[in-house]
Amino acid sequence: MRSKSGGRLGQDGMRRGSRRDGGGLRAVWVLGLAWLLLMTGLAQAFTLRGPGDQLSLDQVYSGFGCSGRNISPELDWSQAPTGAKSFAVTGYDPDAPGQGWWHWLVWNIPASASGLKTGAGGQGANLLPPGSVQGRNDFGDMGYGGACPPLGDKPHRYVFTVYALDRERLDLDPKTTPTLAEAAIKSHALAWASLVSRYQR
Repeated sequence: MRSKSGGRLGQDGMRRGSRRDGGGLRAVWVLGLAWLLLMTGLAQAFTLRGPGDQLSLDQVYSGFGCSGRNISPELDWSQAPTGAKSFAVTGYDPDAPGQGWWHWLVWNIPASASGLKTGAGGQGANLLPPGSVQGRNDFGDMGYGGACPPLGDKPHRYVFTVYALDRERLDLDPKTTPTLAEAAIKSHALAWASLVSRYQR
């Protein structure tokens, strides 16, 4: 006996599944596979590694009442998107008074790079990958300027970000203001990854 929908009716009058129900099982299997592939892709997302939750005196500025060593941290990234032609790195304190404070901007980092060495942000250190350009920070210096929050202020966040860019070079003057440099970097970003460290004095 068959129902109007095509399924087989048993002696108890209940509709039994037809062979066409196999299509539903296949659809569930396909959806499950798609979800697995999506999760695998997310697990391999663009990732940045660097200083831990707290910056050390090595990464603190030397001047403006701060007595650190002003050494830029080591940064390493992985799983950059396909098509990345260069990278850029920024260091920013969103908790600084006013509009925040730019501590570090680097662009034109070659696509073959997977990180920056400790101290690469020092002026004249020659530790950056070939072709890399450092911009001016909010201290007015070229290169890395360490953490230096107001004395007694709450812990400040220091956000380090690596951008994967869609072009090999950005035609930016190193003296470009940090805000304009960041805007130019973001306008060519395929993806980015960030980490946050904190410091208080």
